Amino acid sequence: MNDQELKVMIQTILSEVIAENKGDIKTDETLKKQKTSSLSKTDVSDEELPDISAIRIQDQYLVPTPLNKEAFAKLKAKTPARVGLWRTGTRYLTEPMLRFRLDHAAAQDAVFSDVDESLIQKMNFIPVKTICKDKDEYLTRPDFGRKFDDENAEIIRSTIKSNAKVAVIVGDGLSSAAIEANIEQVLPSLKQGLQNHNLEIGDILFIKYCRVPAMDQIGDITNAEVICLLVGERPGLATAESMSAYMAYRPHSGLAEAKRTVISNIHSGGTPAVEAGAYIADTIQKMLDAKKSGVDLY
Repeated sequence: MNDQELKVMIQTILSEVIAENKGDIKTDETLKKQKTSSLSKTDVSDEELPDISAIRIQDQYLVPTPLNKEAFAKLKAKTPARVGLWRTGTRYLTEPMLRFRLDHAAAQDAVFSDVDESLIQKMNFIPVKTICKDKDEYLTRPDFGRKFDDENAEIIRSTIKSNAKVAVIVGDGLSSAAIEANIEQVLPSLKQGLQNHNLEIGDILFIKYCRVPAMDQIGDITNAEVICLLVGERPGLATAESMSAYMAYRPHSGLAEAKRTVISNIHSGGTPAVEAGAYIADTIQKMLDAKKSGVDLY
């Protein structure tokens, strides 16, 4: 085969390949048109999917054939734990898996976000911050969340009068969502309860990057008789909105944790905020009467 014949053969093969490719392209375009046509004929519902977060875990009965449905219902009603999620093979069903990811995301948001500045202004809080520079340092250096620099210490000193009988402070803690969800309900109830005991409180501090022992340095600065810290708790998968009230009689640096009185689980699925406020006020009065707090109070 000479060079001329070889060129002719190559040209022929290339022509056939090009022709086949063109045919494939036409086929692909035809398939796309068929798919589009098929989709256009499919009925698409405008109905929105249910909001997973609006479904109470206690009301979910995902086990298809429980042996004792009544007992199962009673068990579910008593706990927000993930009981009876059922499975597909060795995996979660889609809905429980999505709910898990949703709750996990909510917990992360509660930890890493800050309390809305507009809420702080609305509540007329006096803002201060611990020596933490940012959220990362707050999470990695718990000891920094217990201390104030001289500038913030002076704000504390000018806000809470020396030797105050009761001082109420608010801290973001590990859940900004807890403060945003509860503080507007708990404070009016707490103030009313204190007034019923003839106790008044002055301006309220808001502490950014706050750990619970921050109240101890405030005790050193003000010598307040009782300090009550309302703070966001570490969020879990049951809720990211749990707040606690930590109270201590004559708190000071080095105070043992056993000397604190705590009312925890203040959220919509636990102790309601309004009820908690009244109970906190009664507890503060007991501490003032006994001049004790924590394990010494009981």
